[in-house]
Amino acid sequence: MNILGIESSCDETAAAVVKDGRFIQATVVASQIQVHHRYGGVVPELASRKHIEAIVPVLDQALIEARMSLRDIEAIAVTRGPGLVGALLVGFSFAKSLAYALGIPWVGVNHLAGHINSVFLEPDPPAFPYIAILVSGGHTSIYYVTDHTAAELMGQTRDDAVGEAFDKVAKMLGLGYPGGGVIDRLARDGDSAKINFPRSYLNKSTFDFSFSGIKTAVLRYITNHPQEFEEQIPDIAAGFQESVLEVLSYKAIRAAAEKGCDRIALVGGVAANSRLREKLSGDAGVKGIRVHIPAIHLCGDNAAMIAGVGYHYLKAGMISELRDDVFSRSK
Repeated sequence: MNILGIESSCDETAAAVVKDGRFIQATVVASQIQVHHRYGGVVPELASRKHIEAIVPVLDQALIEARMSLRDIEAIAVTRGPGLVGALLVGFSFAKSLAYALGIPWVGVNHLAGHINSVFLEPDPPAFPYIAILVSGGHTSIYYVTDHTAAELMGQTRDDAVGEAFDKVAKMLGLGYPGGGVIDRLARDGDSAKINFPRSYLNKSTFDFSFSGIKTAVLRYITNHPQEFEEQIPDIAAGFQESVLEVLSYKAIRAAAEKGCDRIALVGGVAANSRLREKLSGDAGVKGIRVHIPAIHLCGDNAAMIAGVGYHYLKAGMISELRDDVFSRSK
């Protein structure tokens, strides 16, 4: 089955064609980073307008790359939520209308399920069950995944998502938006042991997270060292990053131990962080746990993961209706 995937939950307009839930025929992403860079974050109204401008060109490009026409598409999967409502409505309404016009089934899928299943677009995906740690700009959660459409939430952030913390710390340091990539790069030249920021485990026996305290610690350090902090930016970046990633790695591995799993999937936009990929793989390897991480282009928001999990939604009979609507937060 050739499934067209459409994603517009935040600031990427994406379309992809995936065969049988596994094989990517084409994937196209139109980023809005330059639009939102000047504002230091995503402006919802601007994001919605840019989705309207990009949705048709992105679809056309995906069909060209797949060497297909709309007649070859057998079903459509589209992000239903969570995300920015205005942005979601662009992709969701477009997909709904297109499926109706073509007379083919369609399904609105959970964006987070797309990330959790993104590892199945790789040649060697994990077997069920596995632990998924989802880290992105809007989400930081740990799941026990037993099927393509079934995942138990074990823990999540109580305040900021990890990607949001990266962006806010980058803004404090004058590094611009988005902050994850630039902090990752600067940290390679810094000494993570030079500035020892606190590790916020909350309770080591649970799987919830909190990143508000580490932001405050970074701000306090900058405030207390106004003259020299600019020269220490690589060390601050490295110290901050290590304090966050140490907690993520610890809780993911502990979740695997509690569930008796020897497989962890690291997914979401922050899964592109080079130090996180290295640290979690190394820490888990010591425990005999294998870590599955999608390719960099499948970590951020993309439509291939939506089409991939949409295939399994459709196989399970989870077909959407015209009256269905988007949602901003996970239910």
